[in-house]
Amino acid sequence: MDIYEHSVLLDRQKCTGCTTCLHHCATEAIRIIDGHAVINQERCIDCGECIRVCPNNAKRAVTDRLEDMNRFKYKIALPAPSLYGQFNNMDDVDYILNGLKKIGFDEVFEVAKAAELVSAYTRKYLKADGVAKPLISSACPAVLRLISLVYPSLEDHVLHMLPPMEVAADWARVKAKKEHPELKDEDIGVCFISPCASKMSYVHNNFGEYKSKVDVVVAISNVYFRLLDVMKRDEQMENLTDTGMNGIMWASSGGESTAILNEDYLAADGIDNVRRVLEEMENGNIQHVKFVELNACPGGCVGGVLTVQNPFIAKTSLRSISRCLPIAVNFPDKDEEYIPDNFLFGEMPDYVPMARLSSNIGESMRMMQDIQRIKNTLPGIDCGACGAPSCRAHAEDMVRQGIKEISCPILTARGETAK
Repeated sequence: MDIYEHSVLLDRQKCTGCTTCLHHCATEAIRIIDGHAVINQERCIDCGECIRVCPNNAKRAVTDRLEDMNRFKYKIALPAPSLYGQFNNMDDVDYILNGLKKIGFDEVFEVAKAAELVSAYTRKYLKADGVAKPLISSACPAVLRLISLVYPSLEDHVLHMLPPMEVAADWARVKAKKEHPELKDEDIGVCFISPCASKMSYVHNNFGEYKSKVDVVVAISNVYFRLLDVMKRDEQMENLTDTGMNGIMWASSGGESTAILNEDYLAADGIDNVRRVLEEMENGNIQHVKFVELNACPGGCVGGVLTVQNPFIAKTSLRSISRCLPIAVNFPDKDEEYIPDNFLFGEMPDYVPMARLSSNIGESMRMMQDIQRIKNTLPGIDCGACGAPSCRAHAEDMVRQGIKEISCPILTARGETAK
């Protein structure tokens, strides 16, 4: 079995076992054991919510370093559109793009540019026969892993379109080889400047049978201060930007939905809200919309844990930047009848759903009955004192681990004994 390489890690030395992360983890992947948090790697979706809420900074995201690009002869930067919102009073994206070339990149290719094409092809996808509605956006890797682990029944609703990051990486490589035929594939390095940890996991683990075209993932926070040092307002700049409002506004919640020009959509951001929407979909309560855009980070990608700016301020900055731009600049060929294969991915990754207790149906039923029996003996207050996020989770842990004796600090404090 392949090992999933995670980008969200725990610094045990800083952890005090306070249970804050315990109650905010969307997949109940965290337990408090021996006074410290422990992350279940099979359940973690790298959404970064534990990083966001930890009062002791005991959770951190591991990304590549900018220096990792030095092994390539030709270096291409892929700035996420959320990078543009990190700078106050920014009226021209070219300051940022030129700054990226100053800090060592040979070429800059905007992810926002690819987002415009993804939006256009999504419109085609929605019109295809046999597409399950509502269609769920495939742009957020954390959401896709959440669906596979917790809501596998909704996998048929996922848009099988590659995220703009991958489209941009492929497009940039083709462009580089066309303009520099002397370059070999291994000479070209593509660096995505990311707002979130889940993109790092996506690239390093690939996605099912799809192998990422990105080589290095660097945090926006690691690039931000280098850009501040080199960006000058009063200098002549190379005209590098080639995108419109639709591509840039992908960085904030609702931007992708707006770009596909469809009014029948639902946009939710923040991992708790995402779960609520997926639960409603699974229960069949969301049938009146055609498209569902879900972002694990609050506010969308501008709220990623690898950014530096407040997401609300960043969103305002993006609107300011895009207000004088055309709606879109990049369009598919008018004669193109089908969506190109290099915009699509095949099967979803094969993860083991969290709800699966055993490969044997009979054993699973017995385990479910034991979990319910143990849960009924517990206080039901979901305090986390036992180290699990809820009484139900504690009962499940006991059954999975074959523990017979029920241990509950609350019952002990009350002088009660579990029945």
